[in-house]
Amino acid sequence: MKTNPLNIELRPTVVEDLETLFLFQMDKEGGYLAAFMPADPTDKTAYINKYTKLLSDPTVNNQTIILDNTIVGSIAKFVMHGDTEITYWIDKQFWGQGIATHALTLFLAIEKNRPIFGRVAFDNFGSQKVLEKCHFVKVGTDKGFANARQTEIEEFIYQLT
Repeated sequence: MKTNPLNIELRPTVVEDLETLFLFQMDKEGGYLAAFMPADPTDKTAYINKYTKLLSDPTVNNQTIILDNTIVGSIAKFVMHGDTEITYWIDKQFWGQGIATHALTLFLAIEKNRPIFGRVAFDNFGSQKVLEKCHFVKVGTDKGFANARQTEIEEFIYQLT
């Protein structure tokens, strides 16, 4: 995508963003779809401590998603078990507007590590569609315990080369 009709910007996440981003993860429906959440997603101190540390980790690229000067989500690259992975979260009130797709497109233009993987719960169709629109290809499945659902679920693994 060459244009940015939604006026979306990415900027490096700063500690001051974490308060707002923490509130987004408190949404039950969003947590259910994300599935792989902290054991206690209401523990603000743990969230702030974890993400404050990640902001200074050179292997992590945390970006805050801004729409018309409002924080609407986050997107990040991290390394897990030697693989470069992405994660993103959009505030529920902004779902269905193409924000995640536009933000991921912008992010992939600045984050050049490839291959890059995205993992998504088997029933999170919105996130699957975002990855596919950004040219990720489903390459496998895995199972893991999803704290938000208190059960093991299947997740789909997507890759961009």
